[in-house]
Amino acid sequence: MTIKLPLSVFIIAHNEIDRIGRAIESVREWVDEVIVIDSGSTDGTMALAQTLGARAQYHGWEGYGLQKRFGEDQCRNDWVLNLDADEEVTPQLAQEIIELFSKGNPIMAGYVLRIRDLLPGEEKLVFNAHTNFVLRLYNKKEGRFSDSPVHDSVQIEAALTAMLTQPVLHRSFRSLSHAIDKMNSYTSAQADNLQIKGLKFPCLRLLTEFPMAFFKTYILRGYVLRGRRGFIYAMQYAYARFARVAKYMELRDFT
Repeated sequence: MTIKLPLSVFIIAHNEIDRIGRAIESVREWVDEVIVIDSGSTDGTMALAQTLGARAQYHGWEGYGLQKRFGEDQCRNDWVLNLDADEEVTPQLAQEIIELFSKGNPIMAGYVLRIRDLLPGEEKLVFNAHTNFVLRLYNKKEGRFSDSPVHDSVQIEAALTAMLTQPVLHRSFRSLSHAIDKMNSYTSAQADNLQIKGLKFPCLRLLTEFPMAFFKTYILRGYVLRGRRGFIYAMQYAYARFARVAKYMELRDFT
């Protein structure tokens, strides 16, 4: 019988039946529990999660930060790992985490993971795949998710963290249509959050946001090496950055 780590995995989800299976299956054999916090799926996400051995429960959507805080509260272990429904722990990372717990609880307060992107149609990581460095494995007595509705980041104060070396696979978009729908929803939430904060953007941002974001993605992130797919999703990212600024200015100046 496999000894499971004293580690809880929690995943927030909404209509993720086609993707959440990978996330659950990548961890269920070596962690104590997997918890899915569902905000009202209508596609059978909760039933699939339960079939795969997760504990699934409904919680109305409160925004990214608060939804993940609710997830933390459902975990019975102090050590928690947060995954998104479109992510998958690689076998190499699983082994690295298992080794981390091999002599008891880890010595750090938390660990930063390398979240590496796969574009639609890609099954293997390209060498220059974009990587986000995100604190996702942590002791919840030392840190909690922020309560921001749009920025879901773990806040740890006066405690040490370290970085793990192996990746999490991230399939953010099912297709370009899905990317556009997701972008529209998320940029609206970002604009609302910016209005609450009362930030000031110069009008020049309307001219510079798109080309700067395209250059950042297509050139600096290496999407230029990913062919036509890379060009398409660099354009999509650039437009999302522009839409965030434009929507905020519309709220600020015309409402």
